[in-house]
Amino acid sequence: MPDFAVLAVFIPTFFFVSITPGMCMTLAMTLGMSIGVRRTLWMMMGELIGVAIVAVAAVMGVASVMLNYPEAFAILKWLGGTYLAYIGINMWRAKGKMALTDDIEQQQVNRSALFYQGLITAIANPKGWAFMISLLPPFINVEANLNVQLAILLSIIMLTEFTSMMAYAAGGKSLRLFLSRGDNIKWMNRIAGSLMIAVGLWLALG
Repeated sequence: MPDFAVLAVFIPTFFFVSITPGMCMTLAMTLGMSIGVRRTLWMMMGELIGVAIVAVAAVMGVASVMLNYPEAFAILKWLGGTYLAYIGINMWRAKGKMALTDDIEQQQVNRSALFYQGLITAIANPKGWAFMISLLPPFINVEANLNVQLAILLSIIMLTEFTSMMAYAAGGKSLRLFLSRGDNIKWMNRIAGSLMIAVGLWLALG
């Protein structure tokens, strides 16, 4: 399993990236305000499954490269670190605006539509794929059991995503007002961006 030092870096990094307002979080908040937290859980379920699919696919692909092409994996780690630092810099430069849709169409209220909305949102997001491929490799030890490491990291990802979406969905108007006030979103982006830059440098130079 990943050692405590690795988890001590991974947990806060993924938490701040997850809690930062993005496509899934703003969707959870909008649905929570429009149709209630209970029904929004169906969208969350689909989103979590989608994130799990992306994470597993990303790790298995990276693992294949690690085992068969160790030199290529070293290059992948450097490119991944550079990409993470690039994302971090962009988060610092972000103006901190929220893109929320106030009108939720009625056909999106039924359970299956909500579920597939969350699933497709997670799987079809190219940034999600790039992020998983870039973020997960530095936390994988090629000499340890891959399945155990994947299970632990995936559990952390799922718990963090669910907690973040619940906070947005349950926060409703109060959370939206807080995020719309002053530079609150900007500072959240800067905290997450700083962590991304630090992890990117650690990955590229480690």
